[in-house]
Amino acid sequence: MAGIIDTIKFAGILVFAIPAALAGLEFAFVRDEPLIGGALLVLAVGLVLFDRLLTMPSDVPTMVAKRVAGSVASEPDSDADESTDGE
Repeated sequence: MAGIIDTIKFAGILVFAIPAALAGLEFAFVRDEPLIGGALLVLAVGLVLFDRLLTMPSDVPTMVAKRVAGSVASEPDSDADESTDGE
């Protein structure tokens, strides 16, 4: 589940990506300039993918904390409970 900071970052990226995509669609289909339109569409998709796939150095401590918290807070296996019944 994404936090509020991640949502705000994503909205900031969309502020730039959506107008680029709309301009790309206009150039490609209305003005018959598919090269410019395609470039703008690739730029818009690249902005969103770059934001989602890039790991910044400031993100590493957060990722480590989530992994540690996830491993500590995991539920015990049901097989382990059955094997300790003394059978």
